[in-house]
Amino acid sequence: MGVRVVRLASYGCCSFLKKTLFIRSNSISALAQLSPYYSDSNSDDSVFLHDNNHTNNTDLGDHFVEELDTFGVTQTLNKLKKEPANALSFFRQLKERGFKHDVWTYMAIIRILCYWGMDRRLDSILSEVVVQKELNLGFEISDLFEALVEGLNAEGPNSLVRAFDALIKVYVTLGRFDEAVDTLFKTKRRGFVPRMLTFNFLMNRMIECGKIDMAVAIYQQLKRLGLSPNVYTYGIVIKAFCRKGSLEEAADVFREMEEAGVAPNDFTYTTYITGLCLNGRSDVGYKVLRALRAENVTVDVFTYFVVIRGLVKEMKLKEAWLVLNDMEEVGLLPDADCYGALIQGYCGKGDINKSLALHNEMISKGIKTNCMIASSILQCFCQTGKASEAVEQFNSFKETGIFLDEVSFNIVIDALCKLGKVEEAVCLLDEMKIKKMVPDVVHYTTLINGYFLQGKPSDAWDLFEEMKEIGLKPDIVTYNVLASGFARNGLAQEVLGLLDYMKAQGLEPSTVTHNMVIEGLCMGGKVKEAERFFRSLVDKGLDQYAAMVNGYCESNNTNDAYELFVKLSKQGVVMKMTCCLKLLSSLCMEGKLGRALSLFETMLLLDGVLCKKMHKKLIAVFCNAGAMRKAQWVFDAMACRGLTPDVITYTIMLNGYCRQKDWQQACDLFNDMKEKGIEPDVITYTVLIDGHSKIKSKMARSLSNTDDAMTLWSEMKEMELNPDVICYTALIDRYCKSDNIEEACCRFREMIDAGLEPDNVTYTALIYGYCSRGDIDSAETLVNEMSNKGIEPDTRTMLAIQHGILKAKKDSETDAHVEPFLVYFNCAGGYMGDEGGLQQFQMAPISLFCDLEKKWGEYLGAESALSVVEAKGDSLVGHIGSLSLPAALRRESGHLSRKIIMGKARITDKVKELQSRVTALEARLEGESSSVNPLCSFASPGDSSRFLSSAENNAPDVNPTAVNLPEPVPENFLRLLMSEQGV
Repeated sequence: MGVRVVRLASYGCCSFLKKTLFIRSNSISALAQLSPYYSDSNSDDSVFLHDNNHTNNTDLGDHFVEELDTFGVTQTLNKLKKEPANALSFFRQLKERGFKHDVWTYMAIIRILCYWGMDRRLDSILSEVVVQKELNLGFEISDLFEALVEGLNAEGPNSLVRAFDALIKVYVTLGRFDEAVDTLFKTKRRGFVPRMLTFNFLMNRMIECGKIDMAVAIYQQLKRLGLSPNVYTYGIVIKAFCRKGSLEEAADVFREMEEAGVAPNDFTYTTYITGLCLNGRSDVGYKVLRALRAENVTVDVFTYFVVIRGLVKEMKLKEAWLVLNDMEEVGLLPDADCYGALIQGYCGKGDINKSLALHNEMISKGIKTNCMIASSILQCFCQTGKASEAVEQFNSFKETGIFLDEVSFNIVIDALCKLGKVEEAVCLLDEMKIKKMVPDVVHYTTLINGYFLQGKPSDAWDLFEEMKEIGLKPDIVTYNVLASGFARNGLAQEVLGLLDYMKAQGLEPSTVTHNMVIEGLCMGGKVKEAERFFRSLVDKGLDQYAAMVNGYCESNNTNDAYELFVKLSKQGVVMKMTCCLKLLSSLCMEGKLGRALSLFETMLLLDGVLCKKMHKKLIAVFCNAGAMRKAQWVFDAMACRGLTPDVITYTIMLNGYCRQKDWQQACDLFNDMKEKGIEPDVITYTVLIDGHSKIKSKMARSLSNTDDAMTLWSEMKEMELNPDVICYTALIDRYCKSDNIEEACCRFREMIDAGLEPDNVTYTALIYGYCSRGDIDSAETLVNEMSNKGIEPDTRTMLAIQHGILKAKKDSETDAHVEPFLVYFNCAGGYMGDEGGLQQFQMAPISLFCDLEKKWGEYLGAESALSVVEAKGDSLVGHIGSLSLPAALRRESGHLSRKIIMGKARITDKVKELQSRVTALEARLEGESSSVNPLCSFASPGDSSRFLSSAENNAPDVNPTAVNLPEPVPENFLRLLMSEQGV
């Protein structure tokens, strides 16, 4: 036995001393097979001994390995101590040849690696031991632990510590924290401890794995053992407390650092600020940042990014923008991450204009954008219903050379599909292939959905087959899209066939699949088939019932949906919030407010979780219907359930009270809003300014100055809220109604100077102001200005002019304008009677009326309408014939001409009759002139037609102001507010 060992040891020793034969050459070949994971850098590489002059293909023969034992291998490894790379190769090749290493051979190689500081290779060896322990390694790790303690003591403390640092690190990397902690404190009992770097690594990985309490316990144990944490240890502990939400304890760590004489560094401060931002205290984080800067502590771009990201997450976008500007003021240039966080915040809010402005600002400063920012912008376009703009922006990005990844392409492919441009989407897929991008299941699924949206189910299936042919495996989402697409297209049999095909492929249809089939069949007009499929499901849960309710709503069977809801509620079943919200929306859209309120009350009784959106939708509907008592009840119920109304909800309520001219309630609610810290926005102030303009003048004088519209305007400016076109229009309307046309014109010019373009409503408000003063010339100038800008006057503009003419007649006490108005009004009545005449009438009457007034001035003069007809009947007939009138007016004028020719007596009677009608109408209009709103609009073509035809037929019980004319400014606001919330 001894002879064999000596022979083997001598053989190994001679071969390496002479730099010949197998070990070196084979060790090099073995190293070539090592995984990159085990490759070292720096110190590890520096100890490799390459001999390029000797190449030998000699290998360890099986007969040689069979003769080796532990003693021989250990001796050989000890001989190779100065050649660690060759020693490691020898160790590995023996293992590959079937040699079973034990405690002593492992200790020998570990000793060599510790001596040379080859930490990565040491990690790999110990990782093998830990992983293979369960594969009958032949010894316990505790045995290796004891051997290392005994064997490495002679090498000095550094090797021993290095070995146990590596062992703990392996345990931590594998997520075996209990073994790591056990090893950690075993070393302490043996008289030595790992380096603080190991403690830091252990605690940090524990925090990242969610074992925060364990990490804090390690820190406390450190202090009890009398060990001295370093600055990074403290930083990790701060992170642990912040992750727990214990911000006060995190702050106490700074006191401990001060007592220990350890000065915080950038890492410590940034960790604390990050913790504040993660806990929704980004404002405090920013204060800490500014305090550090005041103390001349270096604050880098990353710290600012952390604060910006935190503010964006809290949707405090204005504050985040101020932080971005603050960076530049202190000489720090924001990077793409800072801009990207803010851009993504505005994109999430749906403010695409601000997002693009920030992106352009970033580009102008030479900061390169990236595909993540580009994708956010493209996605924002799509989410705001601007698919075509998304495609345009995508092309713009490509032209500027911005790299766009697979996500960006998929967003635009989806946008093209929604636009019905599936062929272009397919071309985009081909472009991806040209750019060496590999389309995945998501891209193909998006295109399949596009074909279904276009009503081409056969093409969708062909693409599905192509997808499988190129090796892409469809997932559950793909099958759901197929099932939903077939269902929406009314292909019930194909849906059932697809479900069977899924099962054959080993993929069980999910709850989502069933729901999409039910809703899709209803949308495709196959309600009966949907009901049959619903009944065929064995295990029906809330999801399936919700899908059935949604399907009924989609197919306009709201009654069936409501009855199913009632049936379930009687059984104590609470439907999902999204389902109830959809049902509530359908009931509200159909005007079934009683059932909508009943649904809401039922949810309250069943203790269902009511979301803000449901409250907001019901509040909006009741406000629009003028049922403010019910709206207030829902509003109060919202607050009682701990749901804080936001600025939009308050604005909807304010708008409702303003429409009811309940100014006092509006003011009280506005004050309550501000007391609760909810900042009004531009729309809120616009509603209040417009509401103030609608109250009676006596009421206005009785209100305190704080309620004045100008006070509201000034308050808005102090808050740095920029008024928009609607806001300016409301203020201009207010000035016009208070006979302050000069101030109205001033605001009109201010609006244009601010870069805002007045619209039809703005012009109409100012025209009404001029007409109220009888200044028809200025009104006509504005009408011409509108026409020059391509803004067509509408019915509201016409009513403003009409009001001005009546006002001018009253002031001049002459009948000079009665006859043009008479002909105009009667012709308009006939014009409105034609099929589709409303649209033409809204465009034609103003120019026609001005033409009549100008051309007939020479005939009318100061004489009465009656004398004109009697004395100049023939001339009047000739003049009517010379006018270029639309077809409907020509018929009316021809009818009037024939009457004139038939005789002066009959035309005299006709004129007297028409004059009496005009006089009666004028009296009614003048009596209500104070309440005529130039911003009002007809509820429908039928309303305006009914108004004019009633004047034609001399219906004494019809008052123009009594017709249901909703006031459009608040109505527009309400629509805007409702659309923002999907109401």
